[in-house]
Amino acid sequence: MIDTAPAPVRRRGTVHSAGMVAAVTLGLAATALGLLFPLVGAPVFAVAGGVLLSPLARRHDAGLRPGLDLAGGPVLQLSVVLLGAQLSLGEVLTVGAQSLPVMLGTLGVCLLLAWALGRRLGVPRDLRTLIGVGTGICGASAIAAATPAVRAKSDDVAYAISTIFLFNVVAVLVLPQIGHALGMSQEAFGLLAGTAVNDTSSVMAAAGAYGPEAVRHAVVVKLARSLMIIPVVLALSALNRAPGVRRISLVPWFLIGFLVMAVLEIPAGVGEALHRVAMLLIAVAMAAIGLRTDLAGLRRAGVRPLLLGLLLWIAVVLTSLGLQHVVPGPGLPAGLL
Repeated sequence: MIDTAPAPVRRRGTVHSAGMVAAVTLGLAATALGLLFPLVGAPVFAVAGGVLLSPLARRHDAGLRPGLDLAGGPVLQLSVVLLGAQLSLGEVLTVGAQSLPVMLGTLGVCLLLAWALGRRLGVPRDLRTLIGVGTGICGASAIAAATPAVRAKSDDVAYAISTIFLFNVVAVLVLPQIGHALGMSQEAFGLLAGTAVNDTSSVMAAAGAYGPEAVRHAVVVKLARSLMIIPVVLALSALNRAPGVRRISLVPWFLIGFLVMAVLEIPAGVGEALHRVAMLLIAVAMAAIGLRTDLAGLRRAGVRPLLLGLLLWIAVVLTSLGLQHVVPGPGLPAGLL
């Protein structure tokens, strides 16, 4: 008994390492690809690579699962904390009353339609929530923040990330044409891109095709829009609270960390470096989620979640354009950046 007791401990350590090594390796590869193809981004490469390799990972599930659970859980939550380093609560104030109604309006419409249309289409609750949050807030980062709050399955996360990416690409190709057809100013188009495109690289690509002022305004709107993660994840945590859970646990620790990072006055260079670390951790977490994905589950979901993503994106674009007509003087004041 004395000789054999330590053996399980050694095996558990080895098992734990195996899953993390797989996730980190795939996450690093995805990050490199994301630098080469920023329009796609590391999270998409990570989750797609994980899904492609998931049949192999499932054959070694017992050996990889503990490490993959660590990468898809605490590592993902830590990445959300670090995302706050590049944000500032002051951004919400500086964007002004002209952009806040558009941001809040598009988010409200998106989340409401995600619930109503998702139910009508028969899209599972967690999946429609992730697609709604990703479309309404900031793509992969918002999905990463919402995943632990709703305890979403790997299949749902993979499908949601893929859906958001598809319509990011559509937005980059289509929105500049819409802006030119409507004769929008660069400030107005920056507001449209900041509210109707999700991941930062895609926001900059769409706005960059329109002009330098459009990029400047779009980035400010996008950063302020990212702060909507805070109330939305708080609400999701409350709605998904298990019976008997203490009230204080309604506020996830990673969301408190996100808020603290956003409040702190972090130098721009440090904030940018921490943001890069956060995106690397997200890639590692998305790789783990992809490796845990059940391909049969994705096939069973069919095209209905994709249709939901399309309808939500169209609704966000139309709402942004409509509110800009209602709110006088679209765009942001000069000199914010």
